[in-house]
Amino acid sequence: MASTAWTRRDFLRGTGAVVLGGGVLTGCTPTGGRDAGGDPLQAARSSGTIQAGIAGEAPYGFTDQTGRVTGEAPEVARAVFRNLGVNEVQATQVDFNQLIPALNAGKFAVVAAGMFITPERCRNAAFSIPDYIAPTAFLVPSGNPEGVTRFEDVTRKNLRVAVLSGAVEKNYALRLGVPESQVQVFDTQNALLQAVTDRRVYCAALTNISLNDLVRKNPGAPVEVTQGFTPMIDGRAEIQAGAFVFRSGDTTLRDAFNTELAKLHGSGEWLRITEPFGFTRDNLPPADVTTDRLCAGA
Repeated sequence: MASTAWTRRDFLRGTGAVVLGGGVLTGCTPTGGRDAGGDPLQAARSSGTIQAGIAGEAPYGFTDQTGRVTGEAPEVARAVFRNLGVNEVQATQVDFNQLIPALNAGKFAVVAAGMFITPERCRNAAFSIPDYIAPTAFLVPSGNPEGVTRFEDVTRKNLRVAVLSGAVEKNYALRLGVPESQVQVFDTQNALLQAVTDRRVYCAALTNISLNDLVRKNPGAPVEVTQGFTPMIDGRAEIQAGAFVFRSGDTTLRDAFNTELAKLHGSGEWLRITEPFGFTRDNLPPADVTTDRLCAGA
């Protein structure tokens, strides 16, 4: 969420503590969940509460119109911590690029913001097992009459493709042979949708998560999302995987979290939780996509 891919995100400013279960703004200043013994999991079990950091970004972790914190990461975190004996999660919202610094400063015990695993971030914090992968997909006219499923199809059929300003998809397109004259850059996801429906471009490229969320929020639009895929560039798969983040020393908390998160993935419960936010089976991490591999940049 996430390497340079996440330059596509518009982050909400400011901070605030929000109870995920009740969605009520609180006046407290959250702490990182440590007790005198320094064990955040034991402290959370004792108090029944753990603190999480979010960035205010749909569909990953945000506050909805009713004031309730929701999104893929907070909802998955709630299920995991409930299974660990912690019934309440409180959220502090900060700018995305301040999540790891605030985590390490003890403002909260876990980042629940769909953050992509990158080698640079791994040097400053400890990531959970991959929570999801974010394959690339195309927004296309209903029925996909040109049969576009890869950037190579855009090149071969001499089509125009829309991308989001600052996102990795422009780089993918150019490196896979799409002429720059056929790549149109827009500033918002809604502008991508409008460009496709107005036929100014044939398709728009983004992660399937973001495109599924865009279609869900625009019912009736004559478009669909292609099946997600991982671009292969210079023989290397461009994998984007999001996870939860912990302080490097909090191995007991991270390991316990990993155990329960893996159970959610395997049982089908993860898909039930995340489908309302545009996630599909395509977003389940394959067994060979591991945190160690992504931290190493492999």
